[in-house]
Amino acid sequence: MRHREQTDATTQDRAEGVRRLPGAPAPGDAHALRGLDFASQDCLGLSTHPEIVATAADTLRRFGVRSVCAAAEAGDPGLAVALERRIADFLQMEEALLCPTGRAAVHAVIRGLVRPADHVVIDAAIRGSLRESAEDATDNLRAFRHLDPEDCRVRLRAIRARDGENGILVVTESLSSLDSGTPDLVALRALCDEYSATLLVDVAQDLGCLGEDGRGHLGLQDMLGKADLVTGSFSKSFASNGGFVAARTRAVTACLRAGEAAAQALSPIQLAVILKAFAILDAAEGRERRTRLMRNVLNLRTALRDRALIVCGEPCTCVSVEIGSGERARRVVHHLAEFGLLADLAALDETGRLRLHVTAGHSDAEIARAAACVAEALDRARADATGAARRPRLRAAA
Repeated sequence: MRHREQTDATTQDRAEGVRRLPGAPAPGDAHALRGLDFASQDCLGLSTHPEIVATAADTLRRFGVRSVCAAAEAGDPGLAVALERRIADFLQMEEALLCPTGRAAVHAVIRGLVRPADHVVIDAAIRGSLRESAEDATDNLRAFRHLDPEDCRVRLRAIRARDGENGILVVTESLSSLDSGTPDLVALRALCDEYSATLLVDVAQDLGCLGEDGRGHLGLQDMLGKADLVTGSFSKSFASNGGFVAARTRAVTACLRAGEAAAQALSPIQLAVILKAFAILDAAEGRERRTRLMRNVLNLRTALRDRALIVCGEPCTCVSVEIGSGERARRVVHHLAEFGLLADLAALDETGRLRLHVTAGHSDAEIARAAACVAEALDRARADATGAARRPRLRAAA
């Protein structure tokens, strides 16, 4: 089940795990908090966890400092084998393959499996690296409307009407990095079965940090082991860079290992840190951290809506707020910098969205302060635009 939000003022105080935040200080208050970081993506705070730090130090003493190198030269090969098995079991897939980054994983699987004559059908709002890899692999690229399985069906039907032989790869994200929306993965699976297509789901945004067991929307939608291919990265929840490809059949990873995917490996320190992160995330502490994270997410979404702001998508670590596009968005970002709030901006054709990356370590005061800053920045940006419109235009002298 997905996380439900309580937005009614009479029930908010009673919502399990969510409580009304204290009043936020005005952005101009000299005693207000400064330098609020809502741009970092260490969402569970594991990068400074004592056990993670101790594991990194112990591995450093055992293997020394190693640069990214060929897999056979990466130190103890048992670490890599153990991590690949851990990922495959976590996602209920047959086998997994490690890659140096999440981008490299996406590139390896799409470029390694898609032939020029094959087709790729991709969510229109998918992040850049997935689209770029598809564009590199084939000219037969079709986009379907964001999170719209029926539009995906239209694309698949049109392809199969004229090409019944070549492969089709359907690509989506379990959680959109753009607007925090999530697709109907069950519907996409059914479409792939109907039109003999392969389903690739990228889980870079929610693996480890969402769901009671940390398996993200694959777990929440009962889709573990049901996508054909899963790609992801470790940077958001596992305190390390790195990426992976998981597949339902061993033949896929064997094919990728024979290509460029196996040319580089993670360092022993990265491998050990990610394995330790898995152990923490699977324990009671991991569940407690995810609970605290979701409480912060829900509190921030409620605080923003209490200020009449439009909050997008599903409750997740990235809280997206509509702020308008063009000059207004630039002014909002300028005023946020004045307040000391770090966030990032996603530009769209029709609007701009401010993305606030929430962590388990944010305090109630920081959540309240962030909402107040965003609201005040948007108010000032609107006032700036109104003032500019009222200024008289100067006429050139004859």
